[in-house]
Amino acid sequence: MSKPLLVFDMDGVLVDVTESYRETIARTVEHFTGARPTNEQIQELKNQGGFNDDWILSHHMVRAAGREVEFETVKAHFQALFMGADGEEGLIMREQWVAQPGLFERLGEQYRFAVFTGRPQAEARLTLNRFAPELTFEPVIGMYDVANHKPAPDGLIAAGEAAFYIGDSVDDARSARAAKVPFIGIAAPSNPRYIDLIFLFHEIGAYAIIDDINYLEEVLPS
Repeated sequence: MSKPLLVFDMDGVLVDVTESYRETIARTVEHFTGARPTNEQIQELKNQGGFNDDWILSHHMVRAAGREVEFETVKAHFQALFMGADGEEGLIMREQWVAQPGLFERLGEQYRFAVFTGRPQAEARLTLNRFAPELTFEPVIGMYDVANHKPAPDGLIAAGEAAFYIGDSVDDARSARAAKVPFIGIAAPSNPRYIDLIFLFHEIGAYAIIDDINYLEEVLPS
């Protein structure tokens, strides 16, 4: 009998994206509008749901500022910052692996691992191979691997019989609820909308809420 499956979101769960994705959103919006959004403004939109895709979020913020810019133009600028262009190192290289040494080795005694993320699969695998080449995450389901993105349940259903989904956003929680998979919410105390997020996770019926994945062992069934 195979081990039960833990499915992880990536951004804000496996990796700290404060200086990568969040910084890229801020720089992209500032480039097109002249005004840099705060982390609180970005998180407020994330908490509303429907903005799991950071390209869509950036484009929305640009348009909300009264600038009519094509989505593909915003996306191209975002990707140049994130992945790097013209010899410049991309902000993706600023990401930090969250798990402390030994965490996944211990979890691996009882569980298998998979990833369901809103980023493209190639970018997800790039980060996994950079930080944890010795770990097996299978499948890795990205934005182009599902017909319907979060908060739709498609990715979790495709992952198989998930025991838990671990995520950090309202859309993650709604996706888990739609797939009838128990949800463990990540609400980092450094999050500018920390209390709001905790209340939202409770409303959606989270199985547990923790500061980061290093507390997973405390809430998973023994």
